[in-house]
Amino acid sequence: MDITLAKTFLAITELGNFAKASERLYVTQSTISTRIKQLEDLLGQTLFQRSKSGAVLTPAGSQFKPFAEKMIQTWEQACQEIALPHAFEARLRVGAQHTLWQHLVVNWLDWMQDNVPDYAVMAQIGSGDNLLRRLLNGLLDLVITYTPQSRTGLIIEEIMEEKLVLVSDSRTQYGPEQANYIFVDWGPEYKMDHAGEFPKRSITGLTTNHGPLALQHLLKNGGSAYLPLRMVKPHLHEGTLHLIESEAFFTRTVYAAYLEDNDDPRFLKAFGGFKECAKQAASHQI
Repeated sequence: MDITLAKTFLAITELGNFAKASERLYVTQSTISTRIKQLEDLLGQTLFQRSKSGAVLTPAGSQFKPFAEKMIQTWEQACQEIALPHAFEARLRVGAQHTLWQHLVVNWLDWMQDNVPDYAVMAQIGSGDNLLRRLLNGLLDLVITYTPQSRTGLIIEEIMEEKLVLVSDSRTQYGPEQANYIFVDWGPEYKMDHAGEFPKRSITGLTTNHGPLALQHLLKNGGSAYLPLRMVKPHLHEGTLHLIESEAFFTRTVYAAYLEDNDDPRFLKAFGGFKECAKQAASHQI
């Protein structure tokens, strides 16, 4: 089956509308309709129930959806493997949550160039759930995340403890009770710990789950926020931010996840290098 048909099907499924799918795929709406008709003819089933409000999956469409997703994933994996440059022996596909790229994973990429130069790296950023799903589907080899999920066939290793500290542009106006406090959502456990430490916290003007965004906003507009010490250390040294040592700090554990049958010596060497980089990053939090 033409992989384009599966991509078109999934675009409509996500957007709930033939017209929006045509905009995303840069084709006419009639082309979208033709593709779905071809797919339905191949399967012998109606996949969408169309109305003025959009398009919803029929029972047959719902059954077909996971197969379409698997087809796309298999195709992407095949393209990645075939496209391996001649200068490299293999490819390592690694994914990490947004905040973990800064310093931690970037430093490891430098280590990789020096120590495993024939290992091409494909780097991805995303949410923990999405990255782990791609790992289980064989589209990633290694995932670095705050929120691992124990699944059959996965090995989960604790890599380091991330220290979250309160930083501010002011030594006197800071913390959750201030109007310019930025609440960074570091996950369920953090929210519980934060609520226990600051039970009277009011709703803040900015809430985000992306640490770098909070840091950029803080540097430009002032305020305070809990951020990883490794991330804010340069700004503390410059004096653009201040560490509020009188307030509590929190910790988050960073984990690595990979498939248990991955015993490639090149992968094991690369992963060992990552653990060493994480150890160095943890030491910089002292």
